[in-house]
Amino acid sequence: MQLLHVDSAITGDQSVSRQLTARTVAAWQAAHPGTTVQYLDLAQQAPSHLSAQSLGFRTGQAAATEVERNENALSEALVSQFLASDVIVIGAPLYNFSIPSQLKAWIDRLAQAGRTFKYTDKGPVGLAGGKTVIVASTRGGVYSTSEGGQAMEHQESYLKVVFGFFGITDVRFVRAEGVAMGPDAKAAALASANVEISTHTSVAANQGRVSQAA
Repeated sequence: MQLLHVDSAITGDQSVSRQLTARTVAAWQAAHPGTTVQYLDLAQQAPSHLSAQSLGFRTGQAAATEVERNENALSEALVSQFLASDVIVIGAPLYNFSIPSQLKAWIDRLAQAGRTFKYTDKGPVGLAGGKTVIVASTRGGVYSTSEGGQAMEHQESYLKVVFGFFGITDVRFVRAEGVAMGPDAKAAALASANVEISTHTSVAANQGRVSQAA
């Protein structure tokens, strides 16, 4: 089994999401011996945002410059790495009500017609099914317990939609929210997240379900 470990927080050792992804990967390896891990740090190796030079995989046009060839090669490497993975563990802190731009840039490279989805006469169909995605979702405040908070977050909701669009139905969330609301709130959030890590890593991959955010 191949696991892809993706971090996107820009805060280094201070990052709660990085702590949670590390614990999640370790717990998965302990529960599923033989799992091999590849690591991608998007804060250090973020792909560039989409531009006229990087749209070759969408337009179908052959690269005409060295820049375009390099951009096409990067897009191909990222989508191939993603498609080769059985389990993807993603650190996704909440930045300004959404995900880090580095994580969005990575997802934009994965969204390739004919690779992760296709259009049919009945609408889009995901092509990357059969995978498990575990998201370490971290938030300074609390968003899950009120309608107003749920309306403000475009982090977990976006990730569920985009991976569902790719055909992935087994998306699990390890959530720590309220981590900026004082030491007691942070400790409680981490304790809750650790319970979720144990729960989500003990279940076999590719169970064909979507974990709903509370």
